[in-house]
Amino acid sequence: MTLKFCGAARTVTGSSHLLELEDGYRILLDCGLFQGKKAYIDEWNMEFLFNPAEIDCLVLSHAHIDHSGRIPKLVKEGFKGRILCTSATRDLSEIMLLDSGHIQVKDQEFYNRLRAKKHKPPLDPLYTDKDVPAALRLFEIVEYETPFKIRSNVELLFRDNGHILGSASVRLRITENGKETVVGFTGDIGRPDRPILKDPMIMSEVDYLITESTYGNRIHESTPEDITRFKSVIQQTCFEQKGKILIPAFSVGRTQEILYMLDKLNKSGQIPHLRVFVDSPLSTNATGVFMKHPECFDQEIMDYMRQDPNPFCFSDLKFITETEESKALNSLEGGAIIISASGMAEAGRIVHHIFNNMENPNNTILIVGYCAEQTLGWKIRQGVKEIKLFGEIKHMKARVEVMDSFSAHGDRNEMYDFLKPLNQGRLKQTFLVHGDYEEAQLPFQEFLGKQGFRNISIPAPGTVVPISG
Repeated sequence: MTLKFCGAARTVTGSSHLLELEDGYRILLDCGLFQGKKAYIDEWNMEFLFNPAEIDCLVLSHAHIDHSGRIPKLVKEGFKGRILCTSATRDLSEIMLLDSGHIQVKDQEFYNRLRAKKHKPPLDPLYTDKDVPAALRLFEIVEYETPFKIRSNVELLFRDNGHILGSASVRLRITENGKETVVGFTGDIGRPDRPILKDPMIMSEVDYLITESTYGNRIHESTPEDITRFKSVIQQTCFEQKGKILIPAFSVGRTQEILYMLDKLNKSGQIPHLRVFVDSPLSTNATGVFMKHPECFDQEIMDYMRQDPNPFCFSDLKFITETEESKALNSLEGGAIIISASGMAEAGRIVHHIFNNMENPNNTILIVGYCAEQTLGWKIRQGVKEIKLFGEIKHMKARVEVMDSFSAHGDRNEMYDFLKPLNQGRLKQTFLVHGDYEEAQLPFQEFLGKQGFRNISIPAPGTVVPISG
């Protein structure tokens, strides 16, 4: 059989890996969107490195758009197979793909106006929200720790990897010509001892491993440090300077973790009477999905919910859905926190909030996770002082804080702890994906090599590798 790397190869987004068996049966691992500037017309999003109609089955590790975001396009172009994922992933995928389709239409309208000025023909979006229901009909639920026969010679096992609600590592046990080959895909590796979700379960034994490497060169702050620092940022910005904290946060996972932390600070009296706004319809819907899936929660939050049945809501919190309410936040005076998608600040309402608030030195922009290169969030992380937004040059006068401790991705040591139990004598080859090539993957390759891992490669886009038992 062969393994082809069709996305997240020497880059962070667009997760997609194609396994083709000897008899031609094709299994796709993830079908993610390449995110970044003008994502809907990115050449990697416009064209697949395979024929969608020839894919027999899609195994989805989790609902984040860089792992699921091209599924409607896959179906539009002929895919008719099953999409296997956990129950929570299915529920999150529904709201996220509908939101993605809506955003792409809006982005397409904006950029087509710019194209018209240059006398260029209009382009269609990858898909719209009307394309999503056809894709959702193909979803089939496979629960954690439940071996599932995809076909007679292929068995799938999902294990909770603690990244976001419903996320899973993937093990495929494949038998060909009387020989068994086990292929493992980590998906995105979560973090132990974090609020809300259970700790990642270690990988079971595999012959070939596909592993993410997002933070292959970093060590995150510890939990006590992030709580202390978060409180410090709130105290200085909201109470002393009477400014706003803008938090670009992914609607799934990051937003709920921040709300849970704010809920505890509020209920304990540490930040009383601080206005908090979640300005994202998707975040609002995602928080509702979280409450539907307590089976994914860890013991800490389950204990907390005995006293507070809704750990993502408190008296000074308001969920914003209407556009006019969102616009009104820009003229809001006094201390407040605004949490809004997207996490990379590349689309959605957060871009407007940054545009309207970045030149006020009393405000703070708090970056709480990874941002792909050249996104607005990446530029802010890098300390760029002049940023062009909506055709205007804006100057960054607001304070910028970066707290990667909120990240749902394991750092270098946490990823290693996840992989360490694997039998090195059995593991034939390890493939690093989902990471910046020079910044993260090369250092992580060197690090794993020093820990005894053998045959570690970093495949380029389109690389095809033969594998066998």
